[in-house]
Amino acid sequence: MARRNHPEVQTFGCRLNIWESEVIREQAGAAGLQDAIIVNTCAVTAEAERQARQAIRKARRTHPHAQIIVTGCAAQIAPDSWAAMPEVTHVLGNHDKLQQRSWAQLAAGAAPDLLVHDIMELRETASHMVDHFIGHTRAFLQVQQGCDHRCTFCVIPYGRGNNRSSPAADIIAAARQLLANGCDEIVLSGVDITSWGSDIAGRPRLGNLVRRLLKELPDLQRLRLSSLDPAEPDAELMDVLADDPRLMPHLHISAQHGDDLILRRMKRRHLCRDIIRFCDEARRRRPDVAFGADIIAGFPTETEAAHKQTMAMVKDAGISYLHVFPYSPRPSTPAADMPQLDGAVIKQRAADLRQLGSSQLHQHLDKLVGSTDSLLVESGNVGHGKNFAKIRLDQPFVPASSIVEVKIYQRDQDLLLARAVENWD
Repeated sequence: MARRNHPEVQTFGCRLNIWESEVIREQAGAAGLQDAIIVNTCAVTAEAERQARQAIRKARRTHPHAQIIVTGCAAQIAPDSWAAMPEVTHVLGNHDKLQQRSWAQLAAGAAPDLLVHDIMELRETASHMVDHFIGHTRAFLQVQQGCDHRCTFCVIPYGRGNNRSSPAADIIAAARQLLANGCDEIVLSGVDITSWGSDIAGRPRLGNLVRRLLKELPDLQRLRLSSLDPAEPDAELMDVLADDPRLMPHLHISAQHGDDLILRRMKRRHLCRDIIRFCDEARRRRPDVAFGADIIAGFPTETEAAHKQTMAMVKDAGISYLHVFPYSPRPSTPAADMPQLDGAVIKQRAADLRQLGSSQLHQHLDKLVGSTDSLLVESGNVGHGKNFAKIRLDQPFVPASSIVEVKIYQRDQDLLLARAVENWD
């Protein structure tokens, strides 16, 4: 079946933005919007905003007559600053970008330059559930929006609003449609998926949703979770991790730091021991589980001892995949008013953490050599195993979206090399 002529969408930031860009692409295409470039921005760091602005300027140079439409968290938080860019035609808020009427207005030439509503007034998630993905072999399925917490370094609640959970029935229906369209792996995504259900009658937990999805969709082969908050232990989630192998053994933790004083200054709701306890419990339930974590390097007032404590926490918790953010002050956040570290110190500490992350990853991958795994092929015979190890299949071309049982025989830097079990001799 021929696809609509979709406009170009450039995406920055998180998995949730990837999900939303697919909704945007579909709705803009359905509205008949043409000769347009849509930039879906991120506000988590100053660097993310810089990259988006750079992309906008490049887009104008290469497409001098196109509409350039800016949306996403950065646009929601500071719409006037993006509208002030001479390259930008329209600015859409985070809620408005998921509304069909917004794209219809833009296609008809009837949209205002700024279409941005107050995100804090929203009480529901967008009802749109994407039913396929362009260029992705896994689907990111939104289960909630927004965040009720106010970490001192973070502007995301002001771009996303407060926590709003999608009803379980809607999530299951969307997942069923994804399966019908040939999806083999679904990633549950959101701003704070650990808070899913806190605004629903009976206050169900994420573990309950995961259990229901796996029960009602027996043909779903692989289910993953995006970032989890270690401050909210979920007994049922741990039970599902232990007893259903279709929940993939890879958990990404919103850790941010390993020093208790810094965690308090960040206004996080967990301490270092909670991160380690979370990992130990998950590993006890599922010995093959691997962990990733977000870490901020060089937070204001961070001492050398606090930095070393974070390094120790990464080792003690057995975290293999580090996502390191050099701290950058975000306007109007409490952390921006705290005593700042020198930029060179922040850069060095981020480098220390990345080097440690590389070492941790290589140790983790080395342990997998000689084992078997289930590989979801993504592109060029490369994909991810169950615990998110990146694997290249050493054999003739295998179509994307194939799931292949493999035996791993070697590590090559951050990549594992494997052959199909059926071809092993």
